[in-house]
Amino acid sequence: MKKQVLNIFTVLALGLAVVGCKKGAEADTSEVKEAATSESSSSKYAVNTSESTIEWKGFKPTGSHNGTINLDSGTFSVTDNTLESGTFIIDMTSINSTDLEGDQKANLDAHLKGTVEGKEGDFFNVAKFPNAAFEITGTTVENGKTMISGNLALKGIKNNITFPATITNTGDVMTIISEAFTIDRTKWSINYGSKSIFDNLGDKFINDDMELKISITAKKS
Repeated sequence: MKKQVLNIFTVLALGLAVVGCKKGAEADTSEVKEAATSESSSSKYAVNTSESTIEWKGFKPTGSHNGTINLDSGTFSVTDNTLESGTFIIDMTSINSTDLEGDQKANLDAHLKGTVEGKEGDFFNVAKFPNAAFEITGTTVENGKTMISGNLALKGIKNNITFPATITNTGDVMTIISEAFTIDRTKWSINYGSKSIFDNLGDKFINDDMELKISITAKKS
């Protein structure tokens, strides 16, 4: 009986661990596509950077780290409440970890930004690549969800990604809230600690999948 109870608790614990580590679905990734265009009569929306952010999460065998990145600017074109085209610029110098404090936080932020001497290229190297960008290449509706496709430029490399989002228009304000999704960072040459790139890392690797969740508020201009 004790063994049976122990087995039940083991299964429950494993189940909770899986749920706790669950990541968003991987975004479809493909070659760069032509940016979407809009009608000259379309309504223009400007991103409110103070109310917009990108949440990120990175995973490793011993846990995860998470934080935020700010947007620098962005504009969208909308016709009949339908998002047609747009671009937003990401301020990579604003990378901020939110799960750590003190020296641990400062050290992780500096490593991610590439401001540690000799480790500039490990992650995002913001001195060389201070901005990233996303340009919409198209939107579709699948199973009641809006799927946004666009070219994501990181570290001077572009790939097209597709992810699900909820788009809401209320008066002169539009919000774009994505579901959490993952991208394979190595497709943008962010290779540090990747066991698909380097051998003999043991359990010192970092998962290739990086989770993102985009939240944008834009006002009609």
